Amino acid sequence: MTTPDRPSIERPVSPAQGSFQRVVVAGTTGSGKTTLAREIAAISGVPHIELDALYWEPGWKEAEVDVFRSRVSAAIAAPTWVVDGNYGMVRDLTWGAADTLVWLDYAMPLVLRRLFVRSLRRGVRHEHLWNGNRERLSTQFLSRESLFLWALQTHHKHRRQYPEYLREPQYAHLRLVRLRRPRDAEAYVRALQAAQN
Repeated sequence: MTTPDRPSIERPVSPAQGSFQRVVVAGTTGSGKTTLAREIAAISGVPHIELDALYWEPGWKEAEVDVFRSRVSAAIAAPTWVVDGNYGMVRDLTWGAADTLVWLDYAMPLVLRRLFVRSLRRGVRHEHLWNGNRERLSTQFLSRESLFLWALQTHHKHRRQYPEYLREPQYAHLRLVRLRRPRDAEAYVRALQAAQN
């Protein structure tokens, strides 16, 4: 029996079920998409594409939709890749071209905890992100642009919408890997490594 925030989804797969050439890693902000995507890309020996790097221009300026879509189209023209990001404006491009969707469907407290650690690290270390941009602690903890608010707003929306998207005909080809806990992701990475040997 399913609950409203845990709908059943068809097509779950394991790394042993075929070759994964084009993978999208999705999930709530702060869940660890980029870290996992980099691991998958390194194991598979394919390019890693971070959608944030294609979207954010210097000074935290958002790319125009047409520009962003053009950048994404060019990036996924390669035969193999791992993409991470949730941008709905390019979902038709990324999900449409992918063969596998890896969904980090973690509980909200875990996501917030991870996001807190990441935001604190980036702010204290003044880490360079994309195109010269850096996160500010004041933005993350004291403004309406906080990623914590964004995570709270989108977490349950993803749980509701992703199953609906996956039932649409244009995404019927996608194989789904739904990871609910960090240890599931760790096991998945180990399985990928074993499949490569």
